[in-house]
Amino acid sequence: MPVPAAAWLDLDPGHPFGLAALPYCSFSTRQHAAFHRVGVRVGDRVLDLTTATERLLAGRAALFRDGTLDPFLAEGHGAWADVRAEITAWLSEERFREAVEDLLTPVADAELRLPFTVADYVDFYASREHVTNVGAIFRPDADPLPPSWLHQPAAYHGRAGSVVLSGTAIRRPCGLARDPGSAGDPAFGPTARLDFEAELGFVVGVETVLGEPVAVSRFAEHVFGVCLVNDWSARDLQAFESVPLGPFLGKSFGTTVSPWITPLAALARARVRPPSRDTALAPYLTESEDWGLDISVEVRINRQLVSRPPYATMHWSPAQLLAHLTANGAALRTGDLYASGTVSGPRPQERGSLLELSRNGTEPLRLADGSVRAWLADGDEVSITATAPGPDGTRISLGEARGQILPAIREAVH
Repeated sequence: MPVPAAAWLDLDPGHPFGLAALPYCSFSTRQHAAFHRVGVRVGDRVLDLTTATERLLAGRAALFRDGTLDPFLAEGHGAWADVRAEITAWLSEERFREAVEDLLTPVADAELRLPFTVADYVDFYASREHVTNVGAIFRPDADPLPPSWLHQPAAYHGRAGSVVLSGTAIRRPCGLARDPGSAGDPAFGPTARLDFEAELGFVVGVETVLGEPVAVSRFAEHVFGVCLVNDWSARDLQAFESVPLGPFLGKSFGTTVSPWITPLAALARARVRPPSRDTALAPYLTESEDWGLDISVEVRINRQLVSRPPYATMHWSPAQLLAHLTANGAALRTGDLYASGTVSGPRPQERGSLLELSRNGTEPLRLADGSVRAWLADGDEVSITATAPGPDGTRISLGEARGQILPAIREAVH
């Protein structure tokens, strides 16, 4: 579908937040800090959707009155499509200018909030390159791919309460760990191997009942949109605790998400064939549509580019991840968030974590300013950004997931 011009907005057709994007957020302003509203970004401004629907779309206004996306997410695909079409018309047709122009707030004046209530959080392990890199580091004399990985996606269950908005500082966590190569007792203290993981997150809208699996073909009926994710990881804590059960304290101290939720409808031009479609799969994972996504990710430490992971190489599609998540009848809830796992590509500069970039700390990464990092230091700021194909050769932005590392609370060590 062609994207209309935003004539009265005087918006550059190539703006990364143009009418082809229209991501959602929750925000307030300094003048009305207690009034939380749903917003839609267009250019460098945010449309107050809560007030706009009261004026122009009364039948949908109740979906946005509480200032979060929660009721809208639950309403389903029909409402998602209708509201997006209305917003596009308001921002492109002169006849709506008077009704909405005063509802546009500069992004710089918007106090962004977590846009939806995170009901549950699951993190997958969907990149073959990432799994292979990690396997080669920790199992150099064995097959780096676990036996089940090409047959089904792998994942761990995280903590919804640790999901925080971009810009929230991340405290260096403490826990039990053992020095590499040591046979001694583990010691409790701040992690010495703090890492980032560049990921894409998927926000669930329509819930299901317990016992009802979601077919891979029904992905777009249940998933509203995407956000950027940084799955912060304490590698030494993770290594000690993950045998025999899996990640826990090494992951649950913080997960950063971007403030903008980009609807699946905005990613129509980004869809590509995922590599998993070229393998024989169980019927519940066999998809007939291409739900791989050609999204370009960039990771920066202290504003210095360190990696460009390509999401198009991800082996498992988000539709397959959702089908696997619910294959045993696990119920979806509105606001469930599931992440892709680390996005990594085949080339060294495309690795989406320091674990891979520094070869588990054995080959420290030299930044553009001359500093060296095997792992993240206190004060470091990690920024993850991404873009996807838009109309006429343009790119749309998925925003930014950013966080700065604070020192551990020393009292926790004693």
